[in-house]
Order: sequence, then structure tokens, then C-alpha cells
Amino acid sequence: MQARFGSFVVRFGLIALLAGCAVAAKAQQVIRLSPTGDSSSLKWTTPEREYFSPIWNTQVVTNVSQPTLTVYAPAQGTANGTAIIIAPGGGFHALSINSEGIDVAKWLNARGVTAFVLKYRLVPTGEDGVKEVMSKMGNNAKMEEATALLIPLAIADGLAAVTYVRKHAAEFNISPARIGFIGFSAGGTVTSAVATQYTAENRPDFVAPIYAYLGALKDASVPKDAPPMFVAAATDDQLKLAPESITLYNKWMAAAKPVELHMYAKGGHGFGMRKQNLPSDHWIDRFGEWLDQQGLLKASH
Repeated sequence: MQARFGSFVVRFGLIALLAGCAVAAKAQQVIRLSPTGDSSSLKWTTPEREYFSPIWNTQVVTNVSQPTLTVYAPAQGTANGTAIIIAPGGGFHALSINSEGIDVAKWLNARGVTAFVLKYRLVPTGEDGVKEVMSKMGNNAKMEEATALLIPLAIADGLAAVTYVRKHAAEFNISPARIGFIGFSAGGTVTSAVATQYTAENRPDFVAPIYAYLGALKDASVPKDAPPMFVAAATDDQLKLAPESITLYNKWMAAAKPVELHMYAKGGHGFGMRKQNLPSDHWIDRFGEWLDQQGLLKASH
């Protein structure tokens, strides 16, 4: 009996070890980006934190001081060579990491796209960054004061992400000429800035600002070689951001650059990958159709 029990313990230990190895194998690769820009006026005194926010009813990340990319790769043998960097939103105080990040990455993976979820630097906060940003909502002066120093750093992180992915394209089995950028709300600010402030090495090949906040970028001009753009938002956006998406669309149109706009009657702000039983639930399908029309879902080699 004792011998049999000992044998069971050994077998159980081996199974547990193999299971642990399998979990480790599925762990996502996290890449630390090299921060640029002057952050000396910002002091992150508490560590980065991930938690469920009952206020936003979703998982969030706050207090990011070290920008990172988390890699989500398609199933082996299904990668088509396209890569997309994803910038979640959250008022530059938090990141809606699932609905505007990981869930988007998994949807893209199912279509052969390699995804990189970007954690860009955020406004330093205390225990609950969501509570802090909500206390500033509706007060434009307060929000602008809180984010003025941070927004240029977040934009720098977005550009650094494109640079990194392009330099390491071969390692991820992607084409250096098929690197896109999608972002939501504050992440849409980062996306729009990446679409207008790039250099040759970090120019995105296509962009998708989703219900983007453009307050800090109102005077941005459209570059001569601006990338194709996909835009989506909802008319009933609680933050009144729908006109900013239309302005962005009109700028691309006036510059004769490829652009597509989807404006939903209902959906509110922050719909992301949430299911609300509204037409806006399917914006991601329209994005997929747009990617396909651009030839970005077909194998690049």
C-alpha cells in the first residue's frame, strides 16, 4: 500500500510539473520598452497595479511607469504577417486592459494577426486610479492639468512600440511593412499622434483610432505619406467625442488619404469589445472587413 501510494505521489508530481510547464509555455512574452521624454516632473510612488474596477465594471491597470508590450501570437501556422499594436484607453489614468486590449488581441489572433498590447505610461495615482480620473471627469481644466505632462510620454511610448516591433519583425514572423496601430479613447490619442508624428522608422502602416480623444492634437496636420485610417465612434458618446472622430475623418479626406468612418447612433463611450446588443457591438467585424480589403489578412509570404 505504501509503495503504491509513493508511486502515485511520484506520478502526481510529474503530472503537476508537466502542467506547470504547459502553463509557462502559454505565458505571454512581455517586452520592456526604453522610456523617452522628460518624466522628471512625474513621481510614481506606488507600483503598477491590475484589479477589477467596479466603477467601470472591468479589469484595469493603473500607475504604469515602465512602458511594456505584451505579445499575443496567433496559433502556430496561422500567422499572416500582419501585426497590430493595441493601446487601451482610460483617461491616461488607467488602462481598460481586457475590453480595449487583450480581448482585441485574441480576436486578431483568430484571424492570423500578431498583436501587441501596449501599456503606456499613466498619470501617477494612489490606490484607485479609476476613482481618481472619475473625480476629474467633467472638469476640462482639471483633466488637462493632470495629463499635460503625461500625454507626450504616452505618445513617445506609442512611437517606441512601432520602432521596436519593426526592428524585431523577423523574430515575430511579421512583415515590417504591415505594422498597424489601434487605440481607444486616450489610447486613440496615442494612435492619432502616432499617425501624425512619426519618423521613417516608426511610421505605422495603418491606424485605427476608436472614439479617440483629440484635445491635445487639434492642430495636428496630416503628413504627406499618412497611413490608411479606420475610425469608429458613437453619436451618444457621453464624453462628447463623436465630433472629434468626424474631424479626424474630414482631415484625412481633405488630404486625399484612405479613410473609413463608422459612426453608430448608440454605443456610448468605451464600448470596446463589450456586448450591449447594439450594432456598435460589431465594429470589430467592420474593422476586420477593412483589414481584409487592405489585403492585411492574406499571407504576406
